[in-house]
Amino acid sequence: MAEDVKTAEVAKKKNTQSVRGVVTSDKMDKTRIIEVKRSLRHGLYQKGLTRKTSFFIHDEKNESKTGDLVVAVATRRLSKNKSFRLLKILEKGA
Repeated sequence: MAEDVKTAEVAKKKNTQSVRGVVTSDKMDKTRIIEVKRSLRHGLYQKGLTRKTSFFIHDEKNESKTGDLVVAVATRRLSKNKSFRLLKILEKGA
């Protein structure tokens, strides 16, 4: 727990990117796929749009499961697809 607090403080100090999303896949070992949704307005028609982006994140202890709401922070490149790691789980999924 103390590690998480330190990590969060370091993330704030360094102004690193953090994303908040829902875990969509937990089938890989130590890797999760999260889906981040963002809302925006269409430039011409002003209609509300929702865009989804998927990120591969590193979950060292395999704690998160499908449906969990999590926060991930940017880190050095860990593999071809992974450049985020799990910071904390905000809500457990169903």
